[in-house]
Amino acid sequence: MSSVVHLQQNHKRWSDNPWPTSGGETFQTSRCTAGRNPIISGVLVSDFNYLLPEELIAQQPLEDRAASRLLRLNRGTNELEDRQFRDFPDLLKPDDLLVFNNTRVFPARLYGGRSGNRAQPLSPANRASRAFLRGAIEVLLTRQLSPEPNDWECLVRPGRKIRVGERLFFGEHGELQAEVIAHGSFGERRIRFHPVADFFADLERLGHVPLPPYIVREDQPADRDRYQTIYAREKGSVAAPTAGLHFTPEILARIQDRGIETAWITLHVGLGTFQPVRAERVEDHKLHHESYSISTEGAAAMNQALDSGRRIVAVGTTTVRALESSAAQLGTSCLRPGKGEAGIFIYPGHQFRVVGALLTNFHLPQSSLLMLISAFAGTQPVLDAYGHAVRERYRFYSYGDCMFVE
Repeated sequence: MSSVVHLQQNHKRWSDNPWPTSGGETFQTSRCTAGRNPIISGVLVSDFNYLLPEELIAQQPLEDRAASRLLRLNRGTNELEDRQFRDFPDLLKPDDLLVFNNTRVFPARLYGGRSGNRAQPLSPANRASRAFLRGAIEVLLTRQLSPEPNDWECLVRPGRKIRVGERLFFGEHGELQAEVIAHGSFGERRIRFHPVADFFADLERLGHVPLPPYIVREDQPADRDRYQTIYAREKGSVAAPTAGLHFTPEILARIQDRGIETAWITLHVGLGTFQPVRAERVEDHKLHHESYSISTEGAAAMNQALDSGRRIVAVGTTTVRALESSAAQLGTSCLRPGKGEAGIFIYPGHQFRVVGALLTNFHLPQSSLLMLISAFAGTQPVLDAYGHAVRERYRFYSYGDCMFVE
């Protein structure tokens, strides 16, 4: 039995529900026509803060993926319901189109050593060469920029000590070696790996699961499975699309049994998803781009759904970014098949062209993902929902519980 909490609408500086509706219907029903996206100014990053007890940050996944709790938020009435994720198939409408992100996380965190600019390459046959190692480093690969030469965008620690020309070594015998070739505008580095027979095989062996920093433990063998959706296919993400972690074969079968249509996109989660917002005003923040692709079949299914007024339900904020970026590039509510770069920054004032409902995990205070959810459902209703989740002891963040916003 679910409990229901009704939230009162508070006074706000901007429109918290950009899609006023009746009867709880909040999805767009127009054809592929151009629309306006108003620019909202004066929104402060501090407006998206909330207090979270540290013990509510989930450090381990549940034994059963589908045992998570689900907080349902109705955008039309601001009502909240405490449910279980196993209820999710029953919360969907028969004509919904459910869209998943099928990206696959790879072991993108590497631990190794660095050498000075004049150090010689590390050779397993030359023990003296290990003296060139000056200190431990951590590298988080965020995006492959080119396969040949094998260039990657990455974050490094300690960042201030890693300069252009620095050589990096990974593995006991330096099986992977790289050189820093450029600095990026977001504090990242561009590194070039030396050629090897099978780079990704070495990465699978030497790399670690890139658990987010709020999970304060070392990654474990079980994380290779649990920090991955069961439908992950396309390798390229450095963070899991966490709303999808709750799905099991049983849940997907129930969705199929109900005749609910599904579609798939791919957005490789990179620096843009977890990049901190350092600006004081939201509109001053520049979001890093992430690569996505939409198949011809997927775009056709979603355009048909939009054309007939059916609701598109996005599984995760990464799916939202891909769909809204594709539509924004055309300036319409149509989706274009093919590859693209999701650089759209969604915060209150954004006009949603595609997404009509959203399954999402709980996100960090003052993060771009929390701003996206606030754009979709209204800042105060979302913060009230988060406050309710804290009081009811929901589990937060990647391995935590979820919300269904409709």
